[in-house]
Amino acid sequence: MAELIVALDVQTREDALAKVKEIGEAVGFYKIGLELFTAEGPDVVKAVRDLGKRIFLDLKFHDIPRTVERAVRSAGKLGVELLMVHSSGGRAMIAAAHEAAAEFGAAAPKILAVTVLTSLDRADLEDVGVCGRDPSVQVEAMAKFAAGCGADGLVCSPREVGALSAMLAKGTLFVTPGVRPAGSATGDQKRVATPADAVRDGATHLVVGRPILGAADPHLAALGVLKEMQN
Repeated sequence: MAELIVALDVQTREDALAKVKEIGEAVGFYKIGLELFTAEGPDVVKAVRDLGKRIFLDLKFHDIPRTVERAVRSAGKLGVELLMVHSSGGRAMIAAAHEAAAEFGAAAPKILAVTVLTSLDRADLEDVGVCGRDPSVQVEAMAKFAAGCGADGLVCSPREVGALSAMLAKGTLFVTPGVRPAGSATGDQKRVATPADAVRDGATHLVVGRPILGAADPHLAALGVLKEMQN
């Protein structure tokens, strides 16, 4: 059964904890990204964990191998379950992240590689020098590379998860942002799908932010997404 992760895309610790409490027992897994972590630091991770929640720390590490190794080790000490690195950081960087995570044994955080950000389309890729390739082709190439370097899973568009789940080994994690409940706005995501579509195609974790956080009743909104996933 795929899991729902709510993205805590808010600016303060107080806002984050308030949203977690509003959503209640409907969701047990939360993503803390750059915006919140930069504002509040490791303390916000500890605070959300103290509420009994699991953490996906989304800082998209992309640096020299030694720096990423140390960052992963620090994140592991916070008790996070999922971490993200950029696949474009290279073989040595991904391997260093994997090895640092493995030091935590059974509690090791899983290393996820992002291939192509879901906010990018073909024109955006051409702007950064990836010419003549649709995002789906670039995603597949980077996914094979990252998996071969030791990544436990991938962060990818729900439109690409079907091809990737058929292509990569069983047990690979597929974490999909860009998920929007039926009838909701797409925002700044360019490659989106509904929760039902993403699960049907093989996603193991769905990341949803604004459609839940911005709802009049976040608890009911979360239950609605879960219902779509089950259907």
